[in-house]
This record gives sequence, structure tokens and C-alpha cells, in this order.
Amino acid sequence: MISSITALLTSGPARKALGLLLAALTIVLFLLNLRRAGERAGRLAERLSTSERTLEIQRQMLDAASRRPADRDAVADRLRGGRF
Repeated sequence: MISSITALLTSGPARKALGLLLAALTIVLFLLNLRRAGERAGRLAERLSTSERTLEIQRQMLDAASRRPADRDAVADRLRGGRF
């Protein structure tokens, strides 16, 4: 039985079919890996975008905090001057 399978696999058309099957399997695996890499890159891009938005908001908060009045008198002066 094993010799008949070996003889079948070593024949010309069977070797060609096996080669085509292996080539098709290689292409399918490559495409699946490419898809996974694309999904991973998309997630990283989304994470980067979220990080950038968060940092921009933090910068705005720090800028606003640096311009705040130092004490109650400064608040009153700003209110009187209409700069609030």
C-alpha cells in the first residue's frame, strides 16, 4: 500500500498537482498574514491618534492653568477689567 502511494505521488501529474497545491497554500497563508498585519497597523494608528488627542487636551489644560489668576484679588481685577 505504501509503495502504491509513493508511486502515485512520484508520477508527473501528481507532483505537478502537489506543487500547485503547495503554491496555493503558501499564497493563502501570505494573504492571511498580510491581513493580520494590516489590522495590527490599524489598531496602532488608532492608539496613536487617541494619544495625540489626549496630549493636546492636556497641553490646553496646562496652558489654561498657567494663565489663571494667582489669588482672589487678581480674579477681581480680571473681572473688573472684563478679561475673563
